[in-house]
Amino acid sequence: MAREQLPQALVVGAHGRHVILEKPDGERILAHPKGKKSQCVVGDRVLWKPAGDEAVIEAPLPRRNLLMRQDEWRTKSFAANIDLLLVVLAGEPMFSESQLTRALIAAEDAGITTTLLLNKTDLPTAALARERLQPYRDMGLTVLETALTTAPDAAMALLQPHLAGKATLVLGASGMGKSTLINLMVPQAAAEVREISTALNSGKHTTTTTSWYWLDGVAATESGERAAVLDSPGFQEFGLMHITPQRLADLMPDLRQHLGHCRFYNCSHRHEPGCGVRTALEDGKISASRYRLYEALWDELEQGQRKG
Repeated sequence: MAREQLPQALVVGAHGRHVILEKPDGERILAHPKGKKSQCVVGDRVLWKPAGDEAVIEAPLPRRNLLMRQDEWRTKSFAANIDLLLVVLAGEPMFSESQLTRALIAAEDAGITTTLLLNKTDLPTAALARERLQPYRDMGLTVLETALTTAPDAAMALLQPHLAGKATLVLGASGMGKSTLINLMVPQAAAEVREISTALNSGKHTTTTTSWYWLDGVAATESGERAAVLDSPGFQEFGLMHITPQRLADLMPDLRQHLGHCRFYNCSHRHEPGCGVRTALEDGKISASRYRLYEALWDELEQGQRKG
C-alpha cells in the first residue's frame, strides 16, 4: 500500500515499544513500531497498517510541537501536538517557583501557550500564592483561580472556555490538586488507565506515562475540534539540559523584553557592565525571585554543558 493510502491514527497511550492508537471512528488498537525502537509519544499522529490482531506504525506524521524535559541521564517526552499547557498550583502546600519556571521555559521553547490554575483559593494560604504569582501575571500569563474541592461546578465553568477545541496537557506537583481536576473533568479516567495498562501489559507502569482523554462535557468548536485533556506525571524533577544557558533569557518573557539593551552582544546578564536586564532588575521591572531563578538555572545548565 502506498504511503498516501495508509490510514492515520492518534497515539493515546504509550509504554515501551507498544502504543495504543485511536482510529478516526474511535476504535482503539494495540500497535508497535516498524523498527526496533518507538519514537512515538502521546499526541502523535501516525500512519499505520494492520498486522494480525495488532497494527504496525509505518511512519509518524510531522509534529507541531513536543514538550520534553532532559536531565543528565535521560530525556523524557511528555506529549506532542499540544495546544495548551495547564499548570495546577496551590498555596497549601506552597507551589515551587523553580518547578513552575522550568515548565514555563520548556513550554516556551516548544512554542506552547501556558495557563496557570491557582487551586485552593478557599484556604488562607491563597493570598501568599497569589502574591507570588504576580510577576507571572505581569508578564502576560493567564492565571485562573478556583477551589476544586469546594466549588467543582464553578471550576468547570471557569475552565471550559479555555479548554474548548484544544488538546490540553495538565501538569501539577503532588498536593496541588491535579488528580482532583482530572477526575472532575474525566470521571472515567481511572477506568481508561486500567484498560490501557491491560492492553499494554504494563501493570502499574502506565501511570508514569501520559494519558489522552476526550472531554465529552466540553463543547466542540464550530469547526468540529473536540477538547481533550492529557494527564502526565513527572513534574517533580524537570530538567532543562536540552536548553543552553545562553538561550534562557530569551525563553523568560520578563527578561526577554529587556534584551537588546546590553553593551555586549554576548552578555550573560549576570555580571557584565551596561546590562539592560540587570538595569531593569534594579529598576524593579524584573522581580528579584525570577532573576535568582535565572542565575540558578544558568549555573545548572552551564555545569551540564561542561560535563557533556
